[in-house]
Amino acid sequence: MAKVIIFGILDTAELAHYYLDHDSEHEVVAFAVNREYLQAESFRGLPLVAYEDVEELFPPQEYAFFAPMTGRNMNRNREKVYLDIKAKGYTLISYISSHATILDRSVVGDNCFILEDNTIQPFTTIGNNVVLWSGNHIGHHGQIKDHVFFTSHVVMSGHCTIDSYSFFGVNSTIRDYTHIAQGTLVGMAAAITKDTEEWGIYIGNPAKKVPGKLSHEAY
Repeated sequence: MAKVIIFGILDTAELAHYYLDHDSEHEVVAFAVNREYLQAESFRGLPLVAYEDVEELFPPQEYAFFAPMTGRNMNRNREKVYLDIKAKGYTLISYISSHATILDRSVVGDNCFILEDNTIQPFTTIGNNVVLWSGNHIGHHGQIKDHVFFTSHVVMSGHCTIDSYSFFGVNSTIRDYTHIAQGTLVGMAAAITKDTEEWGIYIGNPAKKVPGKLSHEAY
C-alpha cells in the first residue's frame, strides 16, 4: 500500500480519487496543483497543496504520486507532468480496475489509468503513462508504448504496435498486425486497416488520412 498524492482537481483527478478509494490498496492523502491554480485549501475532504511545495510537505521517500490527466495536446501535457514528478524523485503508481480482465499486471508500466471492463490479452505490454478508459479490447502479442490514450470501446487486434502520443476515439478499430505511428490521432468510429504515418489524423471506415499533420512541435 502506498500513500498517494493525486495531481490535479479536474474530472480525471476526482475519478482517480474515487477509484483508488473504493478499489485499491492505496490511500489518497492529498491533491496537488500548480500554485497559479490553487484557490482552496482542500478538495474532496483532503489537503490541496501547491505542487511547487509538495516535496517539503510530502517527501518522495514516504509518498507516491498519481497523475491521471487527459490526452490534451496529444498526451504531451500529461507527459510533461509525469516527467517532472519523476524528476522530483517520486514513484508513480498505476491503477488497474479489479473489473478489468488482465492475467499479468506486471506488463503494465507506471502512472497508467486502466478502468473497468478492459480486456488485456496475454503477451501484450503496456508502457508508462497510458490511459485505457472503460471497455476496450487490447489484443494479444501487441505493444502499447508510453503516453498513449484509448477512450472507450476501442478494439486493438492482435500483434499491433502503438507508438507514443497516439490517441484513439470512441469505437475505433485497429486491424491485426498494424503499426500505429507516433502521434497518430484516430477519430471516433474510424477503422484502421493499414499502418499510419506520424502525427497524422485518420477518420472514416476504412480510415483515410486527413491532409496535413498535427502541429506537435507546439506542445
